[in-house]
Amino acid sequence: MPYEYPTDESVEESTNRIMLWGVVLLVLMVLAFPLYRVIEPSARDEARALQLQSLETQGEAAFAQNCSSCHGLNGEGSDAPALNSQQFLTSATDDQAATLVAVGVPGTQMNAYSQDYGGSLTSEQIRGIVTFMRSWEQDAPDRPDWRDMVGG
Repeated sequence: MPYEYPTDESVEESTNRIMLWGVVLLVLMVLAFPLYRVIEPSARDEARALQLQSLETQGEAAFAQNCSSCHGLNGEGSDAPALNSQQFLTSATDDQAATLVAVGVPGTQMNAYSQDYGGSLTSEQIRGIVTFMRSWEQDAPDRPDWRDMVGG
């Protein structure tokens, strides 16, 4: 005859209570995930908009300090091409514009501005400049002569 272990009612109650809490937590998690799926996309959109706004503000300051003397305060061009033209903004991708800022344009006075190439700007500052330049896109003038340098 096999040995039967005595049952301890307090252990049974404790085990049942823990299992009940586990089931309650499981149900709460099952209900929370759909709610998260509903709320999260709008939270991400808000965070993305705030990040773009912050990048644009930083980019405006970096552009004013590093680019405006040649490209004008609003990218209208002076001693360098107009960057606020429809032609430039629609033809250059963000990566292309960032590369131009980062490595410069050989054979011109456009130096490399990335710290990786001996310049003074971080990758984040360059992204900010590109984001600031994109803010001109909606109201960009039609400038077929955008490459012509007004001042030489």
